[in-house]
Amino acid sequence: MTLTSTTRPEDLLAQLDQRVRELVRREGVDPQRETGLVRRIAEQAVLAHDQRSLTGAVAPVDDPEAVVGELVARVSGFGPLQPFLDDPTVEEIWVNDPSRVFVARNGRHELTNLVLTAEQVDELVERMLKSSGRRVDRSQPFVDAMLPAGHRLHVVLDGITRGFSAINIRKFVVRAARLVDLVELGSMTAQAAAFLEASVRAGLNIMVSGGTQCGKTTMLNCLAAAIPGGDRVISAEEVFELRFAHPDWVPMQTRQAGLEGTGAITLRDLVKESLRMRPSRLIIGEVRAEEALDLLLALNAGLPGMGTVHANSAREALVKLCTLPLLAGENISARFVVPTVATSVDLVVHLGLDERGVRRVEEIVAVPGRAEGDVIETATLFERRGSELRRGSGMPPRVERFTRIGLDPTRLLAG
Repeated sequence: MTLTSTTRPEDLLAQLDQRVRELVRREGVDPQRETGLVRRIAEQAVLAHDQRSLTGAVAPVDDPEAVVGELVARVSGFGPLQPFLDDPTVEEIWVNDPSRVFVARNGRHELTNLVLTAEQVDELVERMLKSSGRRVDRSQPFVDAMLPAGHRLHVVLDGITRGFSAINIRKFVVRAARLVDLVELGSMTAQAAAFLEASVRAGLNIMVSGGTQCGKTTMLNCLAAAIPGGDRVISAEEVFELRFAHPDWVPMQTRQAGLEGTGAITLRDLVKESLRMRPSRLIIGEVRAEEALDLLLALNAGLPGMGTVHANSAREALVKLCTLPLLAGENISARFVVPTVATSVDLVVHLGLDERGVRRVEEIVAVPGRAEGDVIETATLFERRGSELRRGSGMPPRVERFTRIGLDPTRLLAG
């Protein structure tokens, strides 16, 4: 590689990039999984260049550390987006078109000054999907995938969107691993957290509801962390998002169809399959279609479980759970579904975002198990009044499950 003292910085970076890629290929390094080795190769390439610059044969590097970081981002990371992926304050990144790249911080979004080219966007999509084993093309123009660091990727190709492909990256940012962490973050009170932890231990069926980006998956992770270690947990998700420590846990995710249009594994397939795996607990990442019927049947048969659902309130979450099973077939009627939901779901934890973008528990509602017509009876255990989550007047269902493990729900709710 021969460079003159008048080499432009971008040309210098491009040639160092080429050199690092050659070394990575020569040494058989997987750039996506062996980032440390890529960084070492980049450091060696920059050091060798700096040593040559002492002779005047090549231009010196002004900031070697920054150049190494850029090379690692290009070769092993995701190029111009890598700084946002490395920034712990960034929660989500999305690209509407190459000149409009947004990020979200603390629940609020902002337009960045990053400007890409259409070729860079296409290259980023190809590189990100390569690590996930999923694909996107004209016959399958949108895809959900998981990046190596655990971030969730969603891509919609040009043709479905207008003008340019759209990219969303929802970062996996660990702020809470247990319910007590949510108390420290101000999402709920210690009293509510103690009750929810006892409810999980007692085997109550819990649904977490809320809008986009309100913290449903984080809450589900924290609830799952309270499952006793002796239970066998099976989870089913569109893509792997759950992260909790448990000694006996089998996570499963869906699979898209292959090039022949066959081989797809749906969330409903996973729910049915999980029942053959001797589960003690069943977790569904997000209930959004006909898999709601299979989940309800499992819960109604006595298998404790939990999941999330998009809704604007706890009451609307129950209405949605009564509607989604109807998608499973014409022979499924509301006359069957409504009482089944009433006797299968025990608690609904509804989350929201306040005006500052802070995620918090808005209400915790109990479902006693009764329905009048198409209306399911509920009892408010906790509700937010102003800025405080306060105890309501309701009582939890299935008190016998609490007493079986030596807990008194009345005392828990009394604080």
